[in-house]
Amino acid sequence: MFKFTLNQNDVTVAADKNLLEYLREDARLISVKDGCAEGVCGSCSVLVDGKALRACKLTVAKVHGKSVTTLEGLSARERDIYSWAFGEVGAVQCGFCIPGVVISAKSLLDQNPTPTSAEIKSGLRYNLCRCTGYLKIERAIQLASKALLGGETFSAEGGTAKVGARMVRVDSDEKLLGTGEFVDDMKVPGMLYGVALRAKYPRALVKKIDISAAQACPGVELVLTARDVPAERLLGHIVHDWPVMIAEGEETRYVGDALALLAATTKETARKALALIHVEYEELTPMLSPQAAMAEGAPRIHPKGNLLSETIMKRGNVDKAIAEAKHVVTQHYSTPHQEHAFLEPESALAVPTQCGSLTVYTGGQGVYDDRQGIMEMLGLPEEKVRVISKYVGGGFGGKEDLSVQHHAALLAWHSGRPVKVTFTREESFRVHPKRHPMEMEFTTACDEHGKITAVRARIVADTGAYASLGGPVLQRACTHAAGPYQIDNVDIEGRAYYTNNVPSGAFRGFGVTQTCFAGECNLNLLATKLGISPWEIRFRNAIEPGGVLSNGQIADAGTALKETLLAVKEVYDAHPGAGIASSFKNSGKGVGVRDVGRVKLKIENGVVVICTSAACMGQGVATVILQIVGEAAGLSRSTLRVHEPDTMVTPDSGTSTASRQTLITGEASRRAAVALKQELDTHSLAELEGREFYAEYDCITDPMTSDKPNRVSHVAYGYATHVVILGDDGKVQKVVAAHDVGKAINPNGVEGQIEGGVVMGLGFALTEEFTQRDGVPTVTFGTLGLMRAAQVPEIVCHLIEKNSPTLAYGAKGVGEIVMLTTAPAVAGAYFNRDGKLRNSLPLKDTPYRR
Repeated sequence: MFKFTLNQNDVTVAADKNLLEYLREDARLISVKDGCAEGVCGSCSVLVDGKALRACKLTVAKVHGKSVTTLEGLSARERDIYSWAFGEVGAVQCGFCIPGVVISAKSLLDQNPTPTSAEIKSGLRYNLCRCTGYLKIERAIQLASKALLGGETFSAEGGTAKVGARMVRVDSDEKLLGTGEFVDDMKVPGMLYGVALRAKYPRALVKKIDISAAQACPGVELVLTARDVPAERLLGHIVHDWPVMIAEGEETRYVGDALALLAATTKETARKALALIHVEYEELTPMLSPQAAMAEGAPRIHPKGNLLSETIMKRGNVDKAIAEAKHVVTQHYSTPHQEHAFLEPESALAVPTQCGSLTVYTGGQGVYDDRQGIMEMLGLPEEKVRVISKYVGGGFGGKEDLSVQHHAALLAWHSGRPVKVTFTREESFRVHPKRHPMEMEFTTACDEHGKITAVRARIVADTGAYASLGGPVLQRACTHAAGPYQIDNVDIEGRAYYTNNVPSGAFRGFGVTQTCFAGECNLNLLATKLGISPWEIRFRNAIEPGGVLSNGQIADAGTALKETLLAVKEVYDAHPGAGIASSFKNSGKGVGVRDVGRVKLKIENGVVVICTSAACMGQGVATVILQIVGEAAGLSRSTLRVHEPDTMVTPDSGTSTASRQTLITGEASRRAAVALKQELDTHSLAELEGREFYAEYDCITDPMTSDKPNRVSHVAYGYATHVVILGDDGKVQKVVAAHDVGKAINPNGVEGQIEGGVVMGLGFALTEEFTQRDGVPTVTFGTLGLMRAAQVPEIVCHLIEKNSPTLAYGAKGVGEIVMLTTAPAVAGAYFNRDGKLRNSLPLKDTPYRR
């Protein structure tokens, strides 16, 4: 028998158990999140006798006789102040980590009411955030400190929702206070817990799967194998090659493959029963590199062979241009896997209905994509599958593929009961796709004036066990490989090969992150040969309005690469040896792929309900859309509400990917709001009760096969330049990031994206490693190398707003480009420091290497 005080109430627990499990499952305090179960991420932080500790590393016995406080136990005044402070500066993005951050902030401020910046960073040492970059969190804690001392006034957010306003995010309060639901926070009557048995080996013949012992285990409701899939067993975005489960007689392709599914009455029973399933394997030699997969006589991972995709882009006469060039640089570059490390592990809850349909609650990047896969697997029409998105605790591309959604649906379909499937962090590492490792050989040539005359690139990508989005990722890597410059001669070839590694797929930057690193490093080498500065070679070649990009597209009037270079020139000139890099990135899918944003505005009870399926995974699209509607319709914040993505209610606005939602769904929102405004000119909202206003925007582009000399590959591009300054200790002291954003709908949100992207880029460049041994991930959350608050340098953002307001008030997506530019700028800074070319990531020979 254990007794302690929980949020000022005395509680008694009969038997010892994990404190996090007790708080979430028994006490139903959902502000306490399960992010890693390693004591590393801090999402489960609670106060124990006033000290911030991680609940996942505590037991009920360890808090016997003590006082435990969760976010729910803070006073009303404290909750109001933290909610205001974090909302005011834009410190809340996906929100999964934020309740734990607030607990650490309270622990700090209770002991030290006026902490310095360094003390705040130290107070956050046990909290990880993948979205914000920590800087706005630090500012929020400073603001909360003043308010708690009575030196700062605050008020509830309100006013008119306007484009360009630093409006508090629509989901800020719910996320910060821990009242908003993520899927794993949900619990429904009769719910079962689902788990999957994963492959023991990356490549092995599955000879027999014996589930009898697991079926007989008390508390196990059902066990399924591949034979229980009613319809399509192979799923995928474009290529249907990813099995729901591996069948007897088939080979595993990676250690994340599912061989059996099981549902039980408790999580403990489900995990214990998995060990009772016996699989007879014949272990085979895995192919763990594209070189092994392309070798003559290599076994076929898939029936069509090991080459997934090929992209070729050629313009001009590269051989002639290189032969006539004054300077030529050829170098090989390598970039590794990178783990998304979103704070919320994947989770889905499937609930069957009496009429033979399913409602599936997910935390993915596209409810319509999730529905499509579930429909195909079960053989059901669309009206029988409803998918609703709860809050999404980070994504960055890693939640585009089916991971838990289809397995929860299949178990619920067969059992007739609700089933929730939630990954452990280890499972998440093993299953979801990572960033593509790439091997790249780049040749860049220029004339005596530094004008780039040719780029040749050969790119080999490891797409892992399944296609995922490997084809489009390779395509973007190639179409952006020559950089944001006017270059008449390009010869780019890329190939993506299947291997027995963890699949590679969408990740912030979508292939351009890798080729930007290679191309920008080559430019630094050319500048050295020319005897001019890296800033100068970029400025001389920077694309301008009316110029022709390397893919043949004519740059539009909103092109502002030179403006980003000019924005950083003063700081660059003031710091000899600073690193610099520039980049560009498309908004929208482009290259002829159908890309439509759809929005419906419904007038309900005097409020305009904005219905769109655009997934908000921390980037703030719900707030952006609300501001666009408010601007176009002339409505105040209090009359607007955003509906959660729901395939029964919200029209298909496509996946949150390709930096597309702000521009494409934003333009659809503007059009619907303009139609509403026309009615509001002569009617009140009350008079429009029950009316709906629908609009869509179809983003028309040309395919890569088009024979147009200047095809329109993408409807818009953003441009960026980053400068990285090293301190005397050799560590990054400051990053200055100038971004052509078109129009900042919400500057707080744009800055948050930039700061978070810069920190993610610093991790990619310096500290992060997704380690594997023989195709098996060996990394933990603690060894991944994610940057913490104390490691983050000063970050200065410059927002360049030049674009005309034709589409979505001129906004361009910034979700991906913020990640591209930092790593090559860091590499440039170290090159300038010691003259060593570091051509692989993470960079070697820096103070960050462990």
